[in-house]
Amino acid sequence: MTETAKTPADFWFDPLCPWAWMTSRWMLEVEKVRPVEVRWHVMSLAVLNEPKLDELPEHYQELMKTAWGPVRVCIAAEQKHGSEVLGPLYTALGTRFHNQGLEKNRETIVAALEEAGLPAELADYADSDAYDTELRASHKEGIDLVGQDVGTPVIAVPGPDGEQIAFFGPVVTPAPKGEEAAKLWDGTLMVASIPGFYEIKRTRTVGPIFD
Repeated sequence: MTETAKTPADFWFDPLCPWAWMTSRWMLEVEKVRPVEVRWHVMSLAVLNEPKLDELPEHYQELMKTAWGPVRVCIAAEQKHGSEVLGPLYTALGTRFHNQGLEKNRETIVAALEEAGLPAELADYADSDAYDTELRASHKEGIDLVGQDVGTPVIAVPGPDGEQIAFFGPVVTPAPKGEEAAKLWDGTLMVASIPGFYEIKRTRTVGPIFD
């Protein structure tokens, strides 16, 4: 018997976003219970918000300045060491940023790089625009699938006709595990595959629950 072919699920993330982090942890659970393989890609909240930066609240403008560093390190790591390093690096960064609540500074980034088996000097790219062209291209690839009115994460899977089915989210907390993760995956694909379907939403009553 041959192993069942796994469905590729392309996942665009910005390591700064706590909600994308929750969704990414759910996707790791989905990999355990469905024949799915996540392929990680970088998108950028800083790039997304550039056109309307002056309209954002002052505290969010400051956050967008912080957002450049981690995502630039991620794209540099991908360019220099291949896309397969993005998953481990995202996990190392996200665990520190979100679960541990550490500062999004060079020290934290270096520790994440070392955990992911990557050179510490990649942290230098946090303040460099050397790979901004590649960062913007990766961001555009994901956001073009869903439009400018959403953020991170973006997930895309092959549809029955070969065309990609893409969507923002799902936004969920805490990250479902086991059969609950499978049910959410099956349901998300079901609604996302309906032509003309755009949105399900309700007001969030709790913040991200990291576990």
